[in-house]
Amino acid sequence: ILNSVDLEKLKMTGAGRAMAVLTSGGDAQGMNAAVRAVTRMGIYVGAKVYLIHEGYQGLVDGGDNIKLAHWHSVTNIIQLGGTVIGSARCKAFTTREGRLAAAFNLVKRGITNLCVCGGDGSLTGANIFRSEWSGLLQELVEKGRIAETMAKQFSHLNIVGLVGSIDNDFCGTDMTIGADSALHRIMEIVDAIMTTAQRLVAAKIKFKHKHIIAISHLFLHYIVLT
Repeated sequence: ILNSVDLEKLKMTGAGRAMAVLTSGGDAQGMNAAVRAVTRMGIYVGAKVYLIHEGYQGLVDGGDNIKLAHWHSVTNIIQLGGTVIGSARCKAFTTREGRLAAAFNLVKRGITNLCVCGGDGSLTGANIFRSEWSGLLQELVEKGRIAETMAKQFSHLNIVGLVGSIDNDFCGTDMTIGADSALHRIMEIVDAIMTTAQRLVAAKIKFKHKHIIAISHLFLHYIVLT
């Protein structure tokens, strides 16, 4: 946990830099809190922060999908479900041409720091994008879309991945963003059913890996009942 002295040292350390945040894949509760935290911390350290709407699709399409954020851009969103900046699955980003368009949209805004909140597929895509970055910039230079000086200036792309998934199926974290909320929703619904249920009731829980979240729920519910 950062104290006030540590926070003061961080102030303006990001001046002159630009970063962007997007949410991708299936939305999950907690994504808005993550977007808010990244946005406000980026602004606090003096960086330009952009919000990319509609996930990788917005990154590929560019235009109004990539908007400069201000402190109040993320006010009053943490209590909302899903993601206020939208999320979309994007076939275009799985292609070289799609990633080329995404690279161009970042470079022309001077963005070399990208925060991706999503699941396995989203973070895998982010890693591929990072590994191809220098090659994508070189291709943009060869096609005359950006200058050589710009390619050198923005030659490195930093990626930060936040695991947003209700499935809780990603290594490196005990609880993914959204998994805890999903478990509590299940518990609330089962509790509501049990209040008046006089017979055996089967509740279907549908997730990517049903057994993981279902077993977690049954274990937690057993603790509550006993």
